Amino acid sequence: MPIFALVDCNNFYVSCERVFNPSLVGKPVIVLSNNDGCAVARSNEAKAIGIKMGQPLFQLKDIIKKHNVQVYSSNYALYGDMSNRVMQTLSRFTPEMEIYSIDEAFLDLSNFSRIDLDEYGRKIKTTVEKWTGIPVSVGIAQTKTLAKLANQIAKKSKKANGVLDLSNSKYLDKALASVAAGDIWGVGRRYEKFLSANRINNALQLRDAGDDVIKKKMGIVGLRLRNELRGLSCYPLEQSPPRKKSITVSRTFKNAIESIDELYEAVAAYVLSGAEKLRKEKSVAGILVVYVMTNRFQENYYYNSITINLPVRSSDTSELIRNAKEGLGKIYKKGYRYKKVGVLLNDLGPETAVQANFFDTVDRERSKKLMRTIDAINVDIGSDAIQYGAVGLGRDQSWKTVFNQRSASYTTHWDQLLRVG
Repeated sequence: MPIFALVDCNNFYVSCERVFNPSLVGKPVIVLSNNDGCAVARSNEAKAIGIKMGQPLFQLKDIIKKHNVQVYSSNYALYGDMSNRVMQTLSRFTPEMEIYSIDEAFLDLSNFSRIDLDEYGRKIKTTVEKWTGIPVSVGIAQTKTLAKLANQIAKKSKKANGVLDLSNSKYLDKALASVAAGDIWGVGRRYEKFLSANRINNALQLRDAGDDVIKKKMGIVGLRLRNELRGLSCYPLEQSPPRKKSITVSRTFKNAIESIDELYEAVAAYVLSGAEKLRKEKSVAGILVVYVMTNRFQENYYYNSITINLPVRSSDTSELIRNAKEGLGKIYKKGYRYKKVGVLLNDLGPETAVQANFFDTVDRERSKKLMRTIDAINVDIGSDAIQYGAVGLGRDQSWKTVFNQRSASYTTHWDQLLRVG
């Protein structure tokens, strides 16, 4: 019988900040989105005083001042590295694991059925917290959906204390009844309204619903979800996630930009990021799309894009930057103040199956070795160890995302290591 454990890091971004600043423990803390716009992570203390997920910072000024809320900009380098440490720790508990997101992983515990799963879950929880400093919750059940549901309850229940095993629990019906239909993994707002209209308000009622009601609106997806709640596993572990169909990198500028030189720098930086993601996926792109747009809420709104068919699929940063800059030059209009620019890498394929072009003048093997070397250096020393002049190094760049309250990159930059006096 399949047994899954979902391990979820509690308030992950906030927890990462607390690892290196223990004085934040017990205090309301929020982490902001790009350009310090909205709250995207909240400590339990911040939730308790009424701060909502996604609430804009400008609406929170009074509550921040009143409750002395600690505010941080997103620090993706730190969060990514801490996530890697958590996942490496979890991999010691089972040979089969699916990394579901930056702060969640499914573990296959099917071969552990003869041991006390609650005790094993607590060992996982204790070890992760001891080795990484990140608190986690563990939900265990026969299906992914039930494991996710168990995890939700484990987070909130004082009795569960962070670990809940529903695999052979006599309290399963009670647990299902306590979870609202809209909180079930895979049920969106549209489905929640449909379920509510059919008097299905919690997970227990959804589990016991008939085929006709579910299939009418939710189709095969709904039936699988219903079966998962019945303990019939429909979603196996995905240890090799499917290859991405496209990669998009875009940013909204804090202040609108008119200069094409600044837009060139922004596009180059986004291509650089997209190319790194391509190579990490061991993919190459055949189509490059560049687009620009002004503020849609102001007069003289302007949006345009250009699609560039590459002669040979590529993940070479220099080649992609060159094509992107040429494309930007064709769609740029002087006199407009641009609020957003982005690049889309499409028509992706494996790097091992690149169709050659008779007229291609690029040494593809040399390009691959160069990109591999640059990536290795940036991983070992820091993401900005080797950069491209096209991104405008050493200049005041108004297009850059604002992180005015970002903590140090404690684990990825030698010059930002934590100092103990």
